[in-house]
Amino acid sequence: MSLPDDAEVERAVGLLAAGEVIGLPTETVYGLAADGTSEGSVRRVFEIKGRPPGHPVILHVPSAAELDHYARLVPEQAQRLVHAFWPGPLTLVLWRSGRVPDVVTGGLETVALRMPAHPLFLEVMRRLGRPLAAPSANRFGRVSPTTAAHVRADLGDLIPLVLDGGPCAVGLESTIVDLTGPRPRLRRPGSIGPREMWDRAGVEVEADDGRGPAVPGSLASHYAPRAEVELVPASELWPRARSEAAQRRVGVLCQGVVPDDLPRGVLLERLGETDEELARGLYAALRRLDERGADLVLAVAPAAGGLGAAVTDRLRRAAGRRN
Repeated sequence: MSLPDDAEVERAVGLLAAGEVIGLPTETVYGLAADGTSEGSVRRVFEIKGRPPGHPVILHVPSAAELDHYARLVPEQAQRLVHAFWPGPLTLVLWRSGRVPDVVTGGLETVALRMPAHPLFLEVMRRLGRPLAAPSANRFGRVSPTTAAHVRADLGDLIPLVLDGGPCAVGLESTIVDLTGPRPRLRRPGSIGPREMWDRAGVEVEADDGRGPAVPGSLASHYAPRAEVELVPASELWPRARSEAAQRRVGVLCQGVVPDDLPRGVLLERLGETDEELARGLYAALRRLDERGADLVLAVAPAAGGLGAAVTDRLRRAAGRRN
């Protein structure tokens, strides 16, 4: 596909400078972006998404050098993680500086910071000269968008522009590590796991104890399609699909061999065999099952560890109890 030309990038920068909200690609998912220094612009993001005001958003910065502009008391472990993984799908929770508006942090004294790896997002920030607050470009709690078409389908009538940077390379939201306590803690799993952080940065990241500050994407129900989602053991996947198909439209997220005796009403969405392929295609598959009219989506959690932990986290939240 062809990327946006310079005129369209300039239009994006002009809209952001004027206080507008637009759709922008990152390597994880598409973001609903606003000038992160403008309280009014960020409030518009919350309004468009239907996001609760106390739920913080990630502040994206154009370079690692700006870490000290928006955070204070930055520990040495944060510097090592930044050196190893920025730009990339790693968000750090740190004590905020006075430059960060309250609306970005949900009123907390902490801020979630990331430098994304997508060149289009970085170029827009570079030309704007300001950080961007950019949660996923979808209705709050629903499936995140991994293509520009997803953003247009969800929010196209509410925002003036979506820059198309192609399908997202990672497909899941960034890893979040909290560095405000005595030890770094994993607050949201993503494509960068604790083992990789130890191997590449020498930083030991402990499991979430549930006692840190609120972070983006931490609700029990999140990333959810309209259909009900249920995680089942691998041995029960096809028997459940057969039994449920007699009562409602059942979708299945599947890998490997598919039985040839399934009822005709079972809706299959084949995903890649690796965890990377599964992560990259997960949200698009959930969206397609919604479009195909599934009432129930059955899935099997991938093997524990690595990127499989992030995929399982998103599936569990998609299957979480909804209000």
